[in-house]
Amino acid sequence: MNYQETTAWMFKQLPMYQLQGASAYKKDLKNTLLLMNHLGNPQADLKCVHVAGTNGKGSTSHMLASILQEAGYKVGLYTSPHLKDYRERIKINGNQITEDFVCEFIHSNKSFFEANDVSFFEMTVGLAFSYFAKEKVDIAIIEVGMGGRLDATNIITPLVSVITNIGLDHTQFLGNTLELIAAEKAGIIKPEIPVIIGEYTTETKPVFEAKAKENNSEIYFAADIITENLPSDLIGDYQKHNKKTVLQTIKVLNNNTDFNISQSNIESGLLNVVKNTGLLGRWQQLGESPKIICDTAHNKNGLEIVLNQIQKEKFNQLHIVLGVVNDKDLDEVLPLFPKNAIYYFCKPNIPRGLEALTLKEKAAHYGLKGSILHSVPEAYKKAKELATADDFIYIGGSTFVVAEIL
Repeated sequence: MNYQETTAWMFKQLPMYQLQGASAYKKDLKNTLLLMNHLGNPQADLKCVHVAGTNGKGSTSHMLASILQEAGYKVGLYTSPHLKDYRERIKINGNQITEDFVCEFIHSNKSFFEANDVSFFEMTVGLAFSYFAKEKVDIAIIEVGMGGRLDATNIITPLVSVITNIGLDHTQFLGNTLELIAAEKAGIIKPEIPVIIGEYTTETKPVFEAKAKENNSEIYFAADIITENLPSDLIGDYQKHNKKTVLQTIKVLNNNTDFNISQSNIESGLLNVVKNTGLLGRWQQLGESPKIICDTAHNKNGLEIVLNQIQKEKFNQLHIVLGVVNDKDLDEVLPLFPKNAIYYFCKPNIPRGLEALTLKEKAAHYGLKGSILHSVPEAYKKAKELATADDFIYIGGSTFVVAEIL
């Protein structure tokens, strides 16, 4: 199979949380461990940083990778989901995994995947670890897919564990309280491995402290330790929290490991995240007059910050291209949106996409008014047609909406 056929097979044949939801979620790590044994346990050869959290784990992972690249290291970066091309998930020094490697890996292991019902996510984790081990990266930044305790990435013993923050998301899997979700994310804390917590609340702090104590792990609360706010090319308001998490993580790497990262590496790494890693969709500007911003924020905590940042902008009229997935708690997120915007309701082009009519009807309960468009690109085109030079266009609500316009 060529690359297109290979990825099509992966997407179609195997459960995949981002497209299918609940059917792709597994209750333990047995299958992942079975797969890693089959692959020769490539993760055992890797030095890793493990990054979990409700929001910010992608940005945090990319910032860490950028800084380590600036320090001269060969850096593997594993993230999810992808926006345009599956290979965005697996990079070394900003370069995506080759199509040939993906095809060869699937071809060589296809019969094992089929015989053992290996999920899309498990397979992708196996691919990433195999690639990083073969390419002998100096360090790999590994982003958790969902949760932590039961995530397929949670078979590594990292140099340091990182938890960015806790919010209510994926509650059908992780629990419906901050304490329960924190306990799932805290599942990445390993015996005697230091852990950095980005943001915490009165509900989540004791959960982290108890888990760290149980594992004899040194715990650092970055928000209480780091006071500086260094400039970065990632300019979303929410990045100030992520930067603190990153700075504390680098401090621990410098103090506890053989890695040597200078202040100038840190500064240039933060200023060149997009150039070094190819990160997309974080308060990304797509146009000037009108100003057009897209952002992948998709839950209450993330959207709150992004929508507040929009209100700081100067514009005549706000246009919002909005689409969501069908398991989103609309009663939680729709009240955050401004009533004085013109809305373009659309359905992301995936099986989990919520119908635009359903979204429009629900939005009307909260005073949000606009029109239904048949696709995300059509909604974006309409917004650009109707906006004047002094207006502001925001595209968001889902990672998949952003993916379709990039």
